[in-house]
Amino acid sequence: MLLPSRFRLLVAALLVASAPALAKGPTPSAPPAKALSQPRGKAQAGTPAPFTSVEGITEYRLDNRLRVLLFPDPTRSTVTVNVTYFVGSRHEGYGETGMAHLLEHLLFKGTPTTPNVPQALTQRGARPNGTTWLDRTNYYETLPASDENLRWALSFEADRMVNSFIARKDLDSEMTVVRNELEKGENDPSRILFQRVMSTAFLWHNYGKSTIGSRADLENVPIERLQAFYRKYYRPDNAMLVIAGAFEPQKALAEVQKTFGRLRKPAEPLPVTYTEEPTQDGERNVTLRRVGDVSALSAVYHVPEGAHPDFAASDVLTHTLGNAPSGRLYKALVETKKASSASASNFQLHDPGVLVFSAEVREGQSLDAARDALLKTVEEAARTPFTRDEVDRAKTALLKYVELMLNDSESAAIQLSEWAAIGDWRLFFLHRDRIEAVTAADVTRVAESYLKPSNRTLGQFIPTAKPDRSEMPARVGVAAMLEGYKGRGEVAVGEAFDPSPANIEKRVQRSQAAGLKLALLPKKTRGEMANVTFNLRWGTEKAVWGRGNAAEYAGMMLMRGTKKHSRQELRDAFDKLKARVGVDGSATGAGVWIEAPRQNLPEVMKLVAEVLREPAFDAKEFALLQEERLAALEAQRSEPGTQGRIAFSRALSPYPQGHPYYAKTLEESLASVKDTTLEQAQAFYREFYGASQGELAAVGDFDAEALQKQVSELFGGWKSPAPYARIPAQPYKTGTQALVLETPDKANALFLAGQGLGLRDDNPDYPALVLGNFLLGGGFLNSRLATRVRQQDGLSYNVGSSLSAGSLDAVGSFSTYAIYAPQNAGRLETAVREELEKVLRKGFTAEELEKARAGLLEYRRTGRADDGGLARTLATYLYYGRTLEFDAAFEKRMSELEPEEVRTALSRHLDWKKVTVVKAGDFAGAEKKAKAPVPTPPAP
Repeated sequence: MLLPSRFRLLVAALLVASAPALAKGPTPSAPPAKALSQPRGKAQAGTPAPFTSVEGITEYRLDNRLRVLLFPDPTRSTVTVNVTYFVGSRHEGYGETGMAHLLEHLLFKGTPTTPNVPQALTQRGARPNGTTWLDRTNYYETLPASDENLRWALSFEADRMVNSFIARKDLDSEMTVVRNELEKGENDPSRILFQRVMSTAFLWHNYGKSTIGSRADLENVPIERLQAFYRKYYRPDNAMLVIAGAFEPQKALAEVQKTFGRLRKPAEPLPVTYTEEPTQDGERNVTLRRVGDVSALSAVYHVPEGAHPDFAASDVLTHTLGNAPSGRLYKALVETKKASSASASNFQLHDPGVLVFSAEVREGQSLDAARDALLKTVEEAARTPFTRDEVDRAKTALLKYVELMLNDSESAAIQLSEWAAIGDWRLFFLHRDRIEAVTAADVTRVAESYLKPSNRTLGQFIPTAKPDRSEMPARVGVAAMLEGYKGRGEVAVGEAFDPSPANIEKRVQRSQAAGLKLALLPKKTRGEMANVTFNLRWGTEKAVWGRGNAAEYAGMMLMRGTKKHSRQELRDAFDKLKARVGVDGSATGAGVWIEAPRQNLPEVMKLVAEVLREPAFDAKEFALLQEERLAALEAQRSEPGTQGRIAFSRALSPYPQGHPYYAKTLEESLASVKDTTLEQAQAFYREFYGASQGELAAVGDFDAEALQKQVSELFGGWKSPAPYARIPAQPYKTGTQALVLETPDKANALFLAGQGLGLRDDNPDYPALVLGNFLLGGGFLNSRLATRVRQQDGLSYNVGSSLSAGSLDAVGSFSTYAIYAPQNAGRLETAVREELEKVLRKGFTAEELEKARAGLLEYRRTGRADDGGLARTLATYLYYGRTLEFDAAFEKRMSELEPEEVRTALSRHLDWKKVTVVKAGDFAGAEKKAKAPVPTPPAP
C-alpha cells in the first residue's frame, strides 16, 4: 500500500507546482500544432452503461476505450477531475530518461483553445497539479462544484489529451526548470543514495532509473521525440478519468461523452513493456561519497508486483519492521542509539517492486554497527516469528488509512490513479480485504521468502568533506582532431599469393636440419611477417605411461621464465621484438608457434631456443601456476559444458588410466594438479625433452637459407635422452549410452551425440563424409541442423556437427552438439535425430550439394591462404609423410561427388542407433519451473 513515509515523500511523484505558482502572467498564444492534433469523431449518442461498481465508485467505458470512474460525494463543495495516463518512467527508451516527467510539465503550456493554462485554472479557483511516477502520469484539478466548472474541466482535459502544443520554445524554457528540480534533488544525499541503490537493484528494468531522468537526456532530448512520446501514449485507450465530489452522475456522463467521447482511439496498437528483472543472485553494494553531515543506509529487497497476494503481508511486514516506536528497526537501532532514525517503506507497482529499509546515523555513531543491526533485524526477522499483537497493530493502522481515504473523495480520486497503474483500481478494495485476512504466519512466511542476503542491495552514504572523483574531460572533436592527419609510411604490402595445392607445392622447400624435418615457404607478406610452427616428439607408450600430469606441468613451465630471463623479462623481450609466441608440451611432445617480423625472427628464434632448452622451473612460478590451474578447474565443476564434454569423451574413450590419451574426470584432474610436484615436472623435462625428432614449417617473409642454418645451430646438439615411437590410436568404444548430468542453477544446457568411426582420411568415402557433414551441421547458419534447430524451431544459439578421421590410424568420430534451455531437451534431441535420419534416408538435393560444395572448397582455399594455418598444415604433413597433393586429390574427388554418393557414404558409416547421447543441464530445475503455477495477469 502506498503509505506516506520518508522515502515515499523522497522519491514519489514529482509535482509540477502548487496552484499559486501556476498563476503566471498571460502566455503569448502559439499557432495550433496540427501535427499533434488527433482526429475527433462525432459525439456518441446516449451514455454508456456501467462496466463495474465497487462501494459507490462506478466504472464506465467509452467506445474509444477510455475508462471513466464516477465517485459522487454530495457532502463535498468541490469536484475533482483526475486524468491518469498509463505511462511513466517505466516506458522510456534509451536517451529518454525523464521524458514522461518533462512531458508532464509541457502539458501545462497550453493548447490552441487554452493557451494560458495557469491563468485558466486560477481564474476558476482550481487547485491543480500533475505528477509523474514509474507506471503513470496524472493531471487533476479540484474546483468549486458547479456544472459549468465540471464542463470546463472535462473539455480542457480532453483537449490537452490530444492538442497540447509540445513546442520547441516551451521545451527550451521548461527544460531548465526541470533541470533545476533535478539539481534540487542533488542536494539531498539520501535521495541520491536511494537512486544509486535502485539503479543497482534493477539492472535491466526501468524501475532502476529515476523518474526525474538524467541531466544529459533532459538537456538534449529533441522536441520531435517528446512529440512522438506524447502521440504514442496520450490517447483515450491508455487513460482513466475519475470524477469525484459534488456532481450529478448522469449530467457528468453526458459531458464526458461530449468531450472525451469525441476522441478517436488511434489505429496504432498501444506499446506494451515486457522487460522483466531477473532473480537477483547475490548481494549488491553501493557506496556514495558526497559532502554531507549525516550518514545514511538504504537496503532494498525485491518483492512481487503490487497485485500479488503476498503484497498484503508485505504491507504488514513493512509496518511491523518500520513503524515508530513499536517497529523492530526502531527498537534495534534508535532505542539502542545506533541510529538517529529508522524506517521502512515499499513500492507497490505494476511490475515487481521493492521493500525499502533505511536509517540515518549521526556523526559519532558507528555506521558499521548501524548497518549490521539493520541487516540482522531485517534478514533474521523470520527467526523470531511475528506475533499477533505486532500484526494486529499494523493491520489496524493500514485499514484506518483505507477508511479515512474513502471518506475523502478528493484524495480517493487521486489515489485510485496508483491502483489503476498497478493493474486495476479495484485492487484498492481487494488489497484491503487481503490485509484484513493477513495472519502472523503470512508475515513470517513473506519475510522468510524475500528478506534474504542474496536478494539485497545495500547502499551507504559516507559524508566526505572533499570528495575525490575522476571527472571526465570535455569530449573531443574527432573530425577536427584528424583533419590533415597522414599517418606514417605505407606498410609493406606483400605479394598476391595463389593458395592452390599445386602452387604451394611448387614453392615449398623441404629439407632436414639437425635431424628435424623442414618445410619452408618464403614469400612476401604484408608487414614482412613470418609464421613458424615447430613440433618436437619423444617417448614411447611404456616410457610415458602414468607421467601425463608431470608432462603437462613441464610444458606449462616453459614460458614462465628461463635461467637468463624471468617470466616478465621474457614477455617484455617478445613484446619489443613484436612477436607473438606460444609454447606448450605434453607427454608425447612439445609445440611452438611464432609470428614475427622478418628482421626480428632470428632474435625470436634464439629466445624460443632459450625457452625450450633452459627453463628455470622456478618454485614460486610453479606455485602460482598450480593455484591458477586449480582455480580454473574448480570453476568448471558446475558447468554443464565441461561436465558434458568430459562425460562424452569418457563414454567413447578406450584408453585405461595411465595411458597418455586417457580421459580424466574433473576430480582426477584436480587431484593430479594438486599432487604433482615441481621435482616430477623437472624430472620429466630432463628425461624426455630434446630435438631428436620433430618438424618445423615456416611460411612468410624470411630468409630460408638463414633460417635453416639457425635451426641447426640452435637445436643441433640438443637431443632427447629417450627413444621415440609413435603411440597408435585405438578405436572408440562401440555401443550406445544415454547419460544425463544434473548441473543445478545453470540456465544453459549442453547436448552431445556421436559415435566412433573406423576409418582413415584416405578412405574412399571420406570426401563424401566431409561434404555430407558440412551440409548437415557446418557452414554459417545454413546447414540442415542450423536451419531446423536454430532458424525454424528457435531452440539453440549454437548447433552443428563434426566429423573426423585419422591420418595414420583408422580411428575417427562423428558428433552433433548444441546448447539449449534445459526445458527444451526433448524437443532438441528429437530435432537433431530427425534431421540426421532424414539425411540418411533422403540425402540432399543437387542444388543444395552444389552450393555447399562451393562454399566448403572456398573455406579450404582461404584456410591455406592463412600463413599460420598453412605452416601448421605443412608441419603436420611432414610428420604424416604427406604433401599437398593429398589435398588436391581430396578436393578433386569432392568436386565430382553426386548427391546419392554423399547419402550412401553417410548411410554406410552413421547410424543414430549407435550414438552415445550426453545431456548436461539443470533439468530438475526446469521441471520444477514447468510445474509452477503461471500467474494470471491483472485485468486491464
